[in-house]
Amino acid sequence: MRINHVSVNATDLGASVEFYSELFDAIALPTPNFGMPVQWLGLGEAQVHLFEADAEPRSRHHFALTVVELEPVYRRAAARDAFDDTAFGHHLVELPGDCAQTYVRDPAGNLVELDTPFASRLAPSLRREMKALADLHPQSEENRRARLYVGT
Repeated sequence: MRINHVSVNATDLGASVEFYSELFDAIALPTPNFGMPVQWLGLGEAQVHLFEADAEPRSRHHFALTVVELEPVYRRAAARDAFDDTAFGHHLVELPGDCAQTYVRDPAGNLVELDTPFASRLAPSLRREMKALADLHPQSEENRRARLYVGT
């Protein structure tokens, strides 16, 4: 089983399509007519469905994408000033199990989490910006055994 798609609000459909295309190389896909502005985007084997509506995103509700090469995506997000430092305490966090999470907001304010395996292998410039989750919140022995990727 795998996730087929996530659907998120876009207050400006064109700006959101541009954001996902620029940051993640998303590809616009043929989209059915739902009677409102909607655009399906391909992201690898999954999709993001953007629908234009006047709705407010929740502060911590999010979806996550695995990004193998974080640095190019990170630099594009920095150029757009897209980082979110408030939802989880910092925009670049190292988790137990040698993973990194980067948090960005799209043009409608939706929170997107970028997961990256092998945080210890990131470029020194990124490692200097990263905070360990243990520095933000105390971690018990059980917490330190947590793994983001199933089977690792």
